[in-house]
Amino acid sequence: MEAFGQLAGGVAHDFNNFLTAILGYSDLLVAEVQGRGTGAKYLSEIRSAAGRAASLTRQLLTFSRREPLEPRILEVNMLIHNLERSILRLLGENISVLCELMPEKKHIKVDPDQFTQIIINLAVNARDAMPAGGTLVLKTETISTNGKSLPELPSGKYVRISVIDNGMGMSEEVKEHLFEPFFSTKGDRHGSGLGLATCYGIVRQSGGHITVESEHAKGTAVYIYLPEVAAPPAAAYRKRPKLPSGTETILVVEDDISVRHVAVRTLRMLGYNVLEAFRADEAKRLIENTAINLVVSDIVLPDMSGCDFADWMRINSPSTQILLTSGYLPEMTTIGTPSSELPFLSKPFDPQQLAETVRASLDAVVLT
Repeated sequence: MEAFGQLAGGVAHDFNNFLTAILGYSDLLVAEVQGRGTGAKYLSEIRSAAGRAASLTRQLLTFSRREPLEPRILEVNMLIHNLERSILRLLGENISVLCELMPEKKHIKVDPDQFTQIIINLAVNARDAMPAGGTLVLKTETISTNGKSLPELPSGKYVRISVIDNGMGMSEEVKEHLFEPFFSTKGDRHGSGLGLATCYGIVRQSGGHITVESEHAKGTAVYIYLPEVAAPPAAAYRKRPKLPSGTETILVVEDDISVRHVAVRTLRMLGYNVLEAFRADEAKRLIENTAINLVVSDIVLPDMSGCDFADWMRINSPSTQILLTSGYLPEMTTIGTPSSELPFLSKPFDPQQLAETVRASLDAVVLT
């Protein structure tokens, strides 16, 4: 499992570098064409596909429990409703989808991307269990537990999401291994054995529990329990602000040429004076000869880690702020862990995320 986690992290790192370039250049082009013509529609599709690919890399990291969830308070019926069309496309015409949603609006705190992954995984499993067709039921309801009926859950109120099919069901032997990584009944070419293991990890990280009831030839019911939370306060409508800009001098240190170029071009477009470096030693020479306000550095550099580079800067250029970036998460790197006081921007990032994080890092220097 540790080896798989390292593999997932390495794959995600490379993909996140590619996606940072795709997202960045797509947004720059969208701003240039200003939504006019067929080209703008094509760019929007590219941007959307890159966003879905970014979700895929997050799924790899979620399985190894190294991807921090980004939970939000969401209305559960709306989550299911938004998924309904996607599920129908996945299942095919010979499977009916029925939604039995509770009449009242109840809220849960989940990462929406991870919740989507759970439901899609379960829907695909249900489809495979009904090769001749059948019915898939998605049901929401609220329940209260006292700690006895479901000892895995503390006492309290929960939203239960049920995914029920009338397919071939499972044997007792299969149920015993259901949530084990790499266990699959689909064969090498049709299943990785990670779907249900990933679902289990996401639900447990979200403070909930998942159970399965199934009998051979009588279908399967998967029950997901997530804590019920209060509805968030209504948010006032705010027009999306322009990207924050500035005139400070910024040094971008990044060995991936595509990521470096899109970051440099974005920051120059916003008015900053931008220098760039491929390696830490090149960056050190620039810092020693130029007044630099902020360094944006990848954690993994060819000649030293970004964390060690940050330590060098504390000694040799203490007035310069540093922002670390990576396609890995900080705790996944084996060459140093950045201090929690250092700003961190996870790849893939788009121009808005880069602009806002850079501006916040520069403003933090003024405030201290």
